[in-house]
Amino acid sequence: MAKLRPLLAEFIGTFALIFVGIGAIKTAGHDIVAVALAHGLTIAAFVSATLHISGGQLNPAVTFGLVCGGHMTWSSAFRYWIAQLLGGIAAAFICLGLFGRDVVVTGTPQLAMNLTPAQGILVEGILTFFLVFVVHGTAVDPRGRGLAGFAIGATITLDILFGGPLTGAAMNPARVFGPAVAANFWHDHYVYWVGPFVGGALGGLVYRIFIERKSAAPTE
Repeated sequence: MAKLRPLLAEFIGTFALIFVGIGAIKTAGHDIVAVALAHGLTIAAFVSATLHISGGQLNPAVTFGLVCGGHMTWSSAFRYWIAQLLGGIAAAFICLGLFGRDVVVTGTPQLAMNLTPAQGILVEGILTFFLVFVVHGTAVDPRGRGLAGFAIGATITLDILFGGPLTGAAMNPARVFGPAVAANFWHDHYVYWVGPFVGGALGGLVYRIFIERKSAAPTE
């Protein structure tokens, strides 16, 4: 049961993000501020609710950043990835049943018409670097703990305000994978794995090498 609790927390938190994310894009349309706030507030709430249970990761790229930063083992990461992806898939299928395929596709982060996949990877990588760096600074490093949920939610919000019109600012493979499975929509899908995983790895490594005073043992 002790190992199941964090996985359930990751499933629920990731479910909430994808469910609200797709729904917000359906209701708010091109209102980027509303979409950014919907994602940011969801993350702020569920990171705060799950931080003491699972670390409030809710994102395979954040989990990978923690592995690279020396704060998580590979075995734990694989379990978290399964829970996160299943949460995203479940939310997307419920949205599919509620709203139909067109809404799920529209609610999936996509590249702007004038953006190449390489540029999309760069944007997603930089935005995810910001996110993982903030996660380390506010949720992992004991010197900075206190307002982790707010800080991480704010980072999601500002990232979407900038990157939403470019790539959809997913910063999270589960945010794209769930809708891709539900709607069978795989256009430029690899961008949303490569960019976030590279950015997440760099965020974890940079914080570990240059910011942390001492390394912490990986958690199970």
